[in-house]
Amino acid sequence: MHIRSCLLPLAIFTLAAHSAPSPDTDAGPAKKRAGGGPEDPVLKFKPPVPRVLTPAEELKTLKLPKGFHAELVAAEPMIETPVAVSWDDQARMYVLEMRGYMHDMDAAGEDQPIGRVSRLEDTDGDGIYDKRTVFADKLLMPRAVMAIGDGALIAEPPNLVFHHDTDGDGVADKREVIHDAYATKGGQPEHMANSPTWMMDNWIWSAGHGFRYRYQGGAFLREATTGFGQWGRTQDDWGRQYFNYNSDWLRLDLVTPGYYARNLRLASRTAINFQTTKVQTTWPRVPTPGCNRGYDGKTLRENGTLQNCTGTCGATIYRGDLFPKEYRGNAFIPEPCGLLVKRLVLSESGGVVGAKHAYEGKEFLTSSDERFRPVNAYTGPDGALYIVDIARGVIQHKGFITYYLAANITERKLEQPINLGRIYRIVPDGAKPVATKLPKASADIVPLLAHANGWVRDTAQRVLVERADKSVVPAVTTLASEGAPLARLHALWTLEGMSALTPDFITARLQDKDVKVRAAAVRLADPSLTPELIKLVAKADAELRLHLAFKLSDQPGPEVEQALIALLKKGDGPMLGEAVASGLTGRELEFIEALLKLPVAEDATLASTNVLATLAGCVMKERRGSRVTRLLELAAAQPASRQTTIFGAMAGKQPGKGAPPPNPIRMEAEPMAFTALQKTAKGGLKSQLAKIDPQLNWPNKPGAPPLPIIPPLTPEQQAQFEKGKALYAAVCSACHQPTGSGLANLAPPLLNSEWVLGPADRPIRAVLHGVTGPITVGGVKFHLEMPGLGGFPDEDIASVITYIRREWEHGASPVTAADVAKVRALTQGREKAWTEAELKQPPGAPQMQVKAESKPKPKSKPKAK
Repeated sequence: MHIRSCLLPLAIFTLAAHSAPSPDTDAGPAKKRAGGGPEDPVLKFKPPVPRVLTPAEELKTLKLPKGFHAELVAAEPMIETPVAVSWDDQARMYVLEMRGYMHDMDAAGEDQPIGRVSRLEDTDGDGIYDKRTVFADKLLMPRAVMAIGDGALIAEPPNLVFHHDTDGDGVADKREVIHDAYATKGGQPEHMANSPTWMMDNWIWSAGHGFRYRYQGGAFLREATTGFGQWGRTQDDWGRQYFNYNSDWLRLDLVTPGYYARNLRLASRTAINFQTTKVQTTWPRVPTPGCNRGYDGKTLRENGTLQNCTGTCGATIYRGDLFPKEYRGNAFIPEPCGLLVKRLVLSESGGVVGAKHAYEGKEFLTSSDERFRPVNAYTGPDGALYIVDIARGVIQHKGFITYYLAANITERKLEQPINLGRIYRIVPDGAKPVATKLPKASADIVPLLAHANGWVRDTAQRVLVERADKSVVPAVTTLASEGAPLARLHALWTLEGMSALTPDFITARLQDKDVKVRAAAVRLADPSLTPELIKLVAKADAELRLHLAFKLSDQPGPEVEQALIALLKKGDGPMLGEAVASGLTGRELEFIEALLKLPVAEDATLASTNVLATLAGCVMKERRGSRVTRLLELAAAQPASRQTTIFGAMAGKQPGKGAPPPNPIRMEAEPMAFTALQKTAKGGLKSQLAKIDPQLNWPNKPGAPPLPIIPPLTPEQQAQFEKGKALYAAVCSACHQPTGSGLANLAPPLLNSEWVLGPADRPIRAVLHGVTGPITVGGVKFHLEMPGLGGFPDEDIASVITYIRREWEHGASPVTAADVAKVRALTQGREKAWTEAELKQPPGAPQMQVKAESKPKPKSKPKAK
């Protein structure tokens, strides 16, 4: 989980500053803390040791807007340390209990297989769960659960496992490993894959994970993708996916990330990982001085309350039918450091979503109990809003605890207890919510695709797709044609999941009255329907134009080219330019030539899309001398306004501090148009050309070093390179990107990386055992958990590393299977990922030779009844 811990005194604060006792002990030197900060921190507040509240007492501390109240639906001892939940089609709640998490500030307990998933039932219909069955136990630091089929997916690093309940007794009795690289065993809990969720497109997406999964025909398919976010993943009524980061309330993908994956050279990707608001303010009800960086003068206000979010996680879009209309489609986001749940009101224009804070100076839900730690929110089967409370004093993982936070924890004895856990539901006053349970017959489930509660619609779609009962296809087809917009949308995707869509039916839906249904049909259209898509261009609104641009851009032909130009002439902003560029891989230069044939008078409209600059940047990243030369010739012949746009994009951004400069592009000959223009250029144009010049090299270029001689790969090495290219695309590109450029906040770049191009043992060790952050790459620090792939054969690992050391104009030496075998032997028995400091050590250093240690088995605990 990505939670930056924050501690809160229960009583009135004394404002007198005082020196803290040494963290962890009352005397002696402070224990080293990975989070750093002042080693002898001064605490501005002196709160008393807080009392541990019972569930009923904590419930009384929760404050909500008028007209709402909270109800306690589950708590200890029934559940302990809950971090995620999921309901099956009978409204039974599967609770993921991370019971090994942080038993103390040194993370005791995390090596003990004491995690579990409990299945809770409400047997009398009063909304309170009164029956528990331990569905799966003896789990080592499990981190995610999703009900599906006859059981549930459970993430127990490094595996994502389908736990089946074949006899229906509520206890898992069969394990099926779906993927053996879902997070890292023993990895950093704040930065690993989590929250597998069945989305409207019938794929199971996760936060912080480079793969998605599809349950089809009783088996799971796996596909590389881009999984943004840190903890939690959800969707709105139209299937757009939302997530967040610890210091960023809410982001989303406006379109499926797969569109951008088509063009390896496209740098700007505005429509994915889209920030809904730049205002990150929080308004706790009481002071929260124990935040991890509370000493820095920026984290806390003068009154001791958290200024901006620092532990945001587990967002949900409320899609129920219980709250008043104005709450539907709002985002509800836990912030455990602020002891609160934020409400954001979402709005939309032209398919672009924005968010506004619902309140100024207050929040939707707040508590005065420092052990109220909401980490996940959900819309439930009854339409209520559910809040999962891990309920503990310490939530910050040891890998980030500062001396300041440790001092707060020690002073107020907040390490214990560790066996609490509460789940609440938020209900309008006077409401008596009743959970919807799906009927047994598939035909009776179809009408639920039109239910007012989004959870019911999602679950009905999932179950129908799982069953693939062809007898209901006619009924689903009718609903997709005649139902309300949301019902039509769910029915359309249900048909897709059942492989029951036809080109004729998609064509009909392209004329749907609702733009969201038309957009879904555009996404589902295959290349044979390109002529039908072109027909939509003339009358499409801004939202549909964006979807058409993404969909049409990878199709060839002059008709498509003219349709794309027609879309661009609408001038809908840079996102539209990106949509066009996303499908033009290898054809960017040709499309630039088509654009430059347009009258200059039309440039003003095109300029808003930034399409010329976007495509010129792609040509530079293509790094093919002949095509760069042609672009330079085209630009040199243009009016000044177009020159500024094209040359500015070719100049690009300068490397960050500490980052190595890019390798010059190898030109076959001097680009005469460029060098001639250099002699006469003035002002801004001269500056742009000066930035481009060092990026180019050609034979006998004055003042330039000779072109490096890179030994060509032998036929055997070239075959290894090609194999590595395929493996990289399947395993690595989702995070590190096809261009090697990496992902902000998630995966460092491999392009020009000192770790890739340096000693070969470093990338070998990283692939064998993984890497744990922080690690600095190109002058940028990354906090990451990269899983090891030591189960791959030496030949495969050598192929992937050879590929990344020779792709993207890299010239490092290839790697052989023997090289990998040598390093594997030196590190035999190692179970932990490498730190930056360890990777800098040469092969054979003492810490590399790690022997496996036998550990005593933990004492068994009595099974829950």
